[in-house]
Amino acid sequence: MGKWKVTVRHGSSVGREKFDSLDGAMAGARRRVDEIRREDRLPEITLFRRHTPDQRVNARIEISGPGIFRPPEGGIDVMGDGTAIAYTGSVRKRRIEADTLEEAFERLASALAG
Repeated sequence: MGKWKVTVRHGSSVGREKFDSLDGAMAGARRRVDEIRREDRLPEITLFRRHTPDQRVNARIEISGPGIFRPPEGGIDVMGDGTAIAYTGSVRKRRIEADTLEEAFERLASALAG
């Protein structure tokens, strides 16, 4: 059995953890999402156009499974307003529709399990 990897991109820092199982990786990802959501929200910024907190990604938690060719990949984007959006894929991300964060994690785990 291969390793599951969780990569957390938050601000300028990148952290990686390895887990023996999908359940372990999901628990690690959930812990990091909860930690980030407890932090201060991102402010609105204006560069060439206005970017509201709900449009800004505060952190990206990526989960990738074992395998060399096309391993299962997905993750959770924690937005600047504290909301979380689950997705599958890495290059072509497909949003996972869910009413709650718990439902998003369940659907993500199901998609990654194949």
